Amino acid sequence: MYELKTKETDSSVIEFIEQVESPKKREDAYKLLDIFTETSGYEAKMWGPSIIGFGKYHYKYKTGHEGDAPLVGFSPRKAKVSLYFATGDTERDELLKDFGKHTTGKACVYINKVADVDIEVLKKLILQSIKFLKETYPDQ
Repeated sequence: MYELKTKETDSSVIEFIEQVESPKKREDAYKLLDIFTETSGYEAKMWGPSIIGFGKYHYKYKTGHEGDAPLVGFSPRKAKVSLYFATGDTERDELLKDFGKHTTGKACVYINKVADVDIEVLKKLILQSIKFLKETYPDQ
């Protein structure tokens, strides 16, 4: 049976942020913590060793694979800050056009620093991701 690596933990979000080596990344992590908490309405929780997540949903794929994941989240990684929003939502791509300097991976949006992006668009991305996931996985 496949074991999920990224699970909600009881680890302290503040302690995790305090361990971020770069003072600028640490400062950005606190900014993001405030923005995500205020916008999502959810308390920040650690997911695995390095993801700060907000809210959660239960997913089940056609393959039978299922689990829990945060609705939205971020991780202040060494190279870039990873932002986690829902994938598969076409509105995400539209919002990203006005987001500012970023790159995207399969599931993540990467930024160098908070100053590179439009905070209002970030808030819209957070809200849109939560809305999309709650509509896609309504049994919460």
